[in-house]
Amino acid sequence: MKLKTIPRHVAIIMDGNGRWAAEHGLLRAEGHRQGVKRAEEVIKAADELGIKVLTLFAFSNENWTRPGAEVSILMKLFNNFLERQAGRLAGSNIKVRFIGRNDRLSGYILSKMRALEEKTARNTGLVLVLAVNYGARQEIMDAARLFAASVMAGSIRIEDLDERMFSGYLYTESLPDPDILIRTSGEMRLSNFLLWQLSYAEFYFYRKYWPEFKKEDLTRVLRDFQKRQRRFGGIRPSK
Repeated sequence: MKLKTIPRHVAIIMDGNGRWAAEHGLLRAEGHRQGVKRAEEVIKAADELGIKVLTLFAFSNENWTRPGAEVSILMKLFNNFLERQAGRLAGSNIKVRFIGRNDRLSGYILSKMRALEEKTARNTGLVLVLAVNYGARQEIMDAARLFAASVMAGSIRIEDLDERMFSGYLYTESLPDPDILIRTSGEMRLSNFLLWQLSYAEFYFYRKYWPEFKKEDLTRVLRDFQKRQRRFGGIRPSK
């Protein structure tokens, strides 16, 4: 694989855990357990492949509407991930960052999230971004509120606002926009994920369910990315 065309930032909607479990005659909980294993494998693969930023949609703020038992399982699996992976991520020079709102998350989990961010803050390798209790519309509203507060405080003028400045108020401030979005399970929608940041990203809708997605699948997507012509609203230059 040509290193010069490896995308800097890969974003993934990890979809299909429940459907995979149903097709295999298993409980949804087992689908989520296998999904966590795939996430751990893909994080390691992204680091090995030289990707600079990997953003995983771990839990949306709409996921709270799922049955309470399933939400409890998801939170337990997330807590176990934080405990199990903390040492490995820190030791692998991976920097962890969480995006999303803090409300509705337990203080116990929030403390582990903050501890992991602090533990990996000085790492210089792959930046792993985990979107937890995240929604893109909420992110944009929160950014608008922060900008309005800055205007009211007199630290900035309304007429100074441009796209670059507004991006600095988003949860993802200082991060490059994703070059490619991957969504597994064959569904073709964004589900309120990174709506601002994905404006010029390449999209890849993969048929496999997330528990089936492995390093070779990620490599296949990256090879497809290398063949695409990104024009950002322009035209392809003539030869």
